[in-house]
Amino acid sequence: MTYHIDFARLRQVEARLLWLSHWMIHYANHLRQNDDDIKVGGHQASSASMVSILTALYFAALRPEDRVAVKPHASPLFHAMQYLMGNLNLELLKNFRGYGGAQSYPSRTKDADDVDFSTGSVGLGVAMTSFASLMQDYVSAKQWGSNVKLGRMVALMGDAELDEGNIYECLQEGWKHNLRNTWWVIDYNRQSLDGIIHEGLWEHAEKIFTAYGWDVIRLKYGVLQRAAFDEPGGKKLKDWIDDCPNQDYAALTYMGGKVWRERLLNDLGDQGDFTEFLDRRSDDELGCLMENLGGNCVETMAKEFAEINHNRPVCFLAYTIKGWGTPIAGHKDNHGGLMTLNQMQKWQSNMGIREGYEWDRLEAVADKASFQRWLDQVPFFQSKNRRFDDAIFRVPSLALDKSKSASTQASFGKILDTIARGDDEIAERIVTLSPDVSGTTSLGSWINRKKLFSRQPIRDAFKDAKIPSTAKWEFDSSGQHIELGIAEMNLFLALAAAGLSSSLFGKRLLPIGTVYDPFVCRGLDALNYACYQDSRFMIIGTPSGVTLAPEGGAHQSIVTPLIGMGQDGLTSFEPAFTDELSVIMEWGFSHMQLDDGGSVYLRLSTKPVEQPQREMTPELAADIIKGAYWLRKPGPNCELVIAYQGVIAQEAILAAGHLGEFRRDIGVLAITSADRIYAEFKTQSHNLNKTSHIETLLADVPNYAKMLTVIDGHPATLTWLGGVRGNPTISHGVDHFGQTGQINDLYQHFAIDHESLVRSALQQAPRHQNPRQMSFAQHNAA
Repeated sequence: MTYHIDFARLRQVEARLLWLSHWMIHYANHLRQNDDDIKVGGHQASSASMVSILTALYFAALRPEDRVAVKPHASPLFHAMQYLMGNLNLELLKNFRGYGGAQSYPSRTKDADDVDFSTGSVGLGVAMTSFASLMQDYVSAKQWGSNVKLGRMVALMGDAELDEGNIYECLQEGWKHNLRNTWWVIDYNRQSLDGIIHEGLWEHAEKIFTAYGWDVIRLKYGVLQRAAFDEPGGKKLKDWIDDCPNQDYAALTYMGGKVWRERLLNDLGDQGDFTEFLDRRSDDELGCLMENLGGNCVETMAKEFAEINHNRPVCFLAYTIKGWGTPIAGHKDNHGGLMTLNQMQKWQSNMGIREGYEWDRLEAVADKASFQRWLDQVPFFQSKNRRFDDAIFRVPSLALDKSKSASTQASFGKILDTIARGDDEIAERIVTLSPDVSGTTSLGSWINRKKLFSRQPIRDAFKDAKIPSTAKWEFDSSGQHIELGIAEMNLFLALAAAGLSSSLFGKRLLPIGTVYDPFVCRGLDALNYACYQDSRFMIIGTPSGVTLAPEGGAHQSIVTPLIGMGQDGLTSFEPAFTDELSVIMEWGFSHMQLDDGGSVYLRLSTKPVEQPQREMTPELAADIIKGAYWLRKPGPNCELVIAYQGVIAQEAILAAGHLGEFRRDIGVLAITSADRIYAEFKTQSHNLNKTSHIETLLADVPNYAKMLTVIDGHPATLTWLGGVRGNPTISHGVDHFGQTGQINDLYQHFAIDHESLVRSALQQAPRHQNPRQMSFAQHNAA
């Protein structure tokens, strides 16, 4: 059955969504029990300004393969739409912004309805659509993804989101990668939380989008206004509208038709044809005309969407009235404002909603049966399940040949090179991404073997000219590396999109991103956003810590271990040795594919460390993944435990060797993931019937034994270990900006070298015996 745009039906949908979204918010704030006595909120006006846009989009333009990031403050409108279509339980609507109810902002993971992209943090969902389009192109270019049906990636955004810097970062990245199949619809209501948008923003936005290759369609006038402009005197009205300041237009809208008439007559005077133009309309009709901007006209929006017959990126700049169609339209305080009980009562009557039928899906619709039949044919909603899945791919052994000394960063590169040379399933599903640091994060050999992705081949001029280079920069559609600019926000948004590929397109990707570890912080908002929607990827932060010595404080990471511990949806590791890294990466690739899995963060280093020559037993591998193991198991009379994480292993081992004759039965505890052991300890501490891994490891350590922790990062990462059994604890780490210098100089400056560890260990003897004071110099002499 061919689907035709029925404007009368669209107006019916528009009215239903406007009412249901506003009643949902009104019910939550005024009628539902509220024990907190705190305003629930819900953004009535922000939903109203977008109701025509959303109606035209979902009920006329979209197809099931299209994906949408809905403006955060239009969440009630989205939930109302899903309820109207029978996809959302009424109880969830009644519990909007309540525990377990429909979410305040659209959420992939917490909402029951079909949210494509979470949009709680403004701007990020918008940028996400451009990277989703890029990943769609990447997947469809591969032989195993050629059956993916290309859809449009659409963002519904507020004009204030144009203030977000990541919008412009992603525009440039999209231009580099020849972005297509992307629509951004700007709800240009010219009002933000704190006031009115500056005059002329639209002009600057048009120039920027056009510069990056987007088509810009400005939708300023609705069908009523366009028809009125053709009447005698109508051009005068058009010119007046074009010259009217944003603040004036908003205020006049709030005051209504009578004030509109007075202002227009005052400004334009008695000009014959224009006076007759006004006289032909009642105050209410004049008010409706002046509010009939392009973005508040469902017919205008539907026609403009339907006319797009290409895949170039398009920005629709849709003029709207904030609060359109309601008593609070245009008021400068309406962003967080609510209709009063009296206003709602009058508006309910105007909307034709009977008392007691407020939640009825089709209330005020005269022809309910035929309207329902029409709804049942809307193309977008023909697919009841738009979330896909893909096979879980077997992960091969990633063990490397043993070497005497190696850094974890170099070993990471060798592991990827090993994968690239093989024919395992994961080799074709791995995609690497990096913000202009591919060569310095050890991706070189992977890229040389797997090439860079581009829909169109790009020749390597250096190779053609036979100029020697270690980098073979060949681009074509088979490539498995996506090179990004230096904006880390873009990296994490691209990883977010790639990590949702299985759900969005039915084809699983195993994304790996590399970034200088200190610059994880530069993309932190996007990283949190990616994890919030349960995207799956592996992020490699390298080089890390003050071990990146000559680079100085600006390039040395301090807090990233705490970020790894604190970020939900992300499991962090910091291996010291190659065999640990191999085990962790094997686990990580599997963890990324599991329903109850997540993303993985590895904090690596460029400093070569002497490697233990040992067999990787199943027991040791299990402990590495659990987060800790005994590198040197303590004896029965343990007086000291040195616990370390990451590249600082060598200093901990040296310190233990020096202290062996002064402290009995010293234990050296290798922490591979403070994140894992802390998470389990915290959980199990509430369950007296279970013992966590770290409790098991420390079970035989007397609680009087000193605990000495050390990490090339913030000391709080490991300080909590002393609380497991009540051991006195001294923590070493870095909690100030770094310095330039050699590694030994910096280790001494921050007291994370083995000499400083020895001094700390000798400062105070265990509580059950007399102190044996000895300086480090005396210790060495002994």
